[in-house]
Amino acid sequence: MKISKITDLHCDAGWRNFSFLKIETDEGVTGYSEYNESYGARGLTAVIQGLAEGLVGRDPRPVTALNAELYALTRASPGGLNQQAIAALINALVDIKAKALGIPVFELFGGPVRDKLRVYWSHCGSYRVSHADTIGVEPLKCLDDVVTLGRQVAAQGFTALKTNIFLFDENAPFMYMPGFNRSSGGPEVNPSKRVIGALDDQLSAFRQGTGPNVEFLLDLNYNFKTEGYIRVARALEPHDLMWVELDLYNPRALAEIRRAIRTPLASCESLFGVRDFRDYFENYAMDVAIIDVPWNGIVEAVKIAAMAEAYEVNVAPHNFYGHMSTLMSAHFCASVANFRIMEIDIDDVPWKDDLVTEPPVIENGHLILPTGPGWGADLNEYAIRAHPPK
Repeated sequence: MKISKITDLHCDAGWRNFSFLKIETDEGVTGYSEYNESYGARGLTAVIQGLAEGLVGRDPRPVTALNAELYALTRASPGGLNQQAIAALINALVDIKAKALGIPVFELFGGPVRDKLRVYWSHCGSYRVSHADTIGVEPLKCLDDVVTLGRQVAAQGFTALKTNIFLFDENAPFMYMPGFNRSSGGPEVNPSKRVIGALDDQLSAFRQGTGPNVEFLLDLNYNFKTEGYIRVARALEPHDLMWVELDLYNPRALAEIRRAIRTPLASCESLFGVRDFRDYFENYAMDVAIIDVPWNGIVEAVKIAAMAEAYEVNVAPHNFYGHMSTLMSAHFCASVANFRIMEIDIDDVPWKDDLVTEPPVIENGHLILPTGPGWGADLNEYAIRAHPPK
């Protein structure tokens, strides 16, 4: 079996684009993966195609050897776009290998450990603040709308939700994200009583809607510094959060935050490979390590999870992309013992399900693990072409 062609595919996904990789072989076995250029990775497609040139004509099945070779080629500039490009290629090659063997991807890693994965409704309300028309739902305009959304979450059987920071006190509601230069509050990124009070009200409104049995996760992103994160987390302790999520590129600062608050802390979604994660584990910087499978590749992601296990740390996937990414992340979650909970976006463009041949199935707040060969579904290229990227 030889690789015959490597193609990138893209489609409109409302406020961003979805991007996919397709690797074809001379024996008719095709592998797919999903990657993302809309999350601080402009130019990633060009990097993927540059690395892909050396793979055409090669046997796709010795995935570990090819992964090591691609890493060596980028050794002088590790991480970043190079690692994301390697991950896109390796994830598609893993799909080919599993399909060639007639098995699901999780079988390659000794799984499944479990056949149902607890999921949380991610960005709950966040996209409704500014993209409700694209999604086809009612917009979030006030705290009463947050209460209503909380009722929907519970009614659909979810046992956990994750939200961001909304502000309703200006002419139009907006997400507070100074860490990404998408709102006021930067570059100094200090919390104000206004923001802390708004978060308190927002979480109270969600609780009024969901009732007592839905757990809450709060994503603070890169929006504060060490002192600010501590202040916000302490102020919100009465809400008994499942975790507060935040990101810093200093493991000792993150460890200081963890020691200073009583709420469990999740982090590390923006890190690459075991080398990046090592200092965070050695500093006991987080309670839950978040691993991005499209960024790291499932081979490396499983290694990171194994390292986390040695430090008694659970892991969760960073998964706010399309359904192909959800399937990739599901196979990761099914392959590791120290799985905590899985992220998934419920609010999205209406054609999201059309982009794969078998959309993920969620029952009672759990994703049912697909058991077909490879990822358990392929891309629907006709549907992708029907929604050309902006």
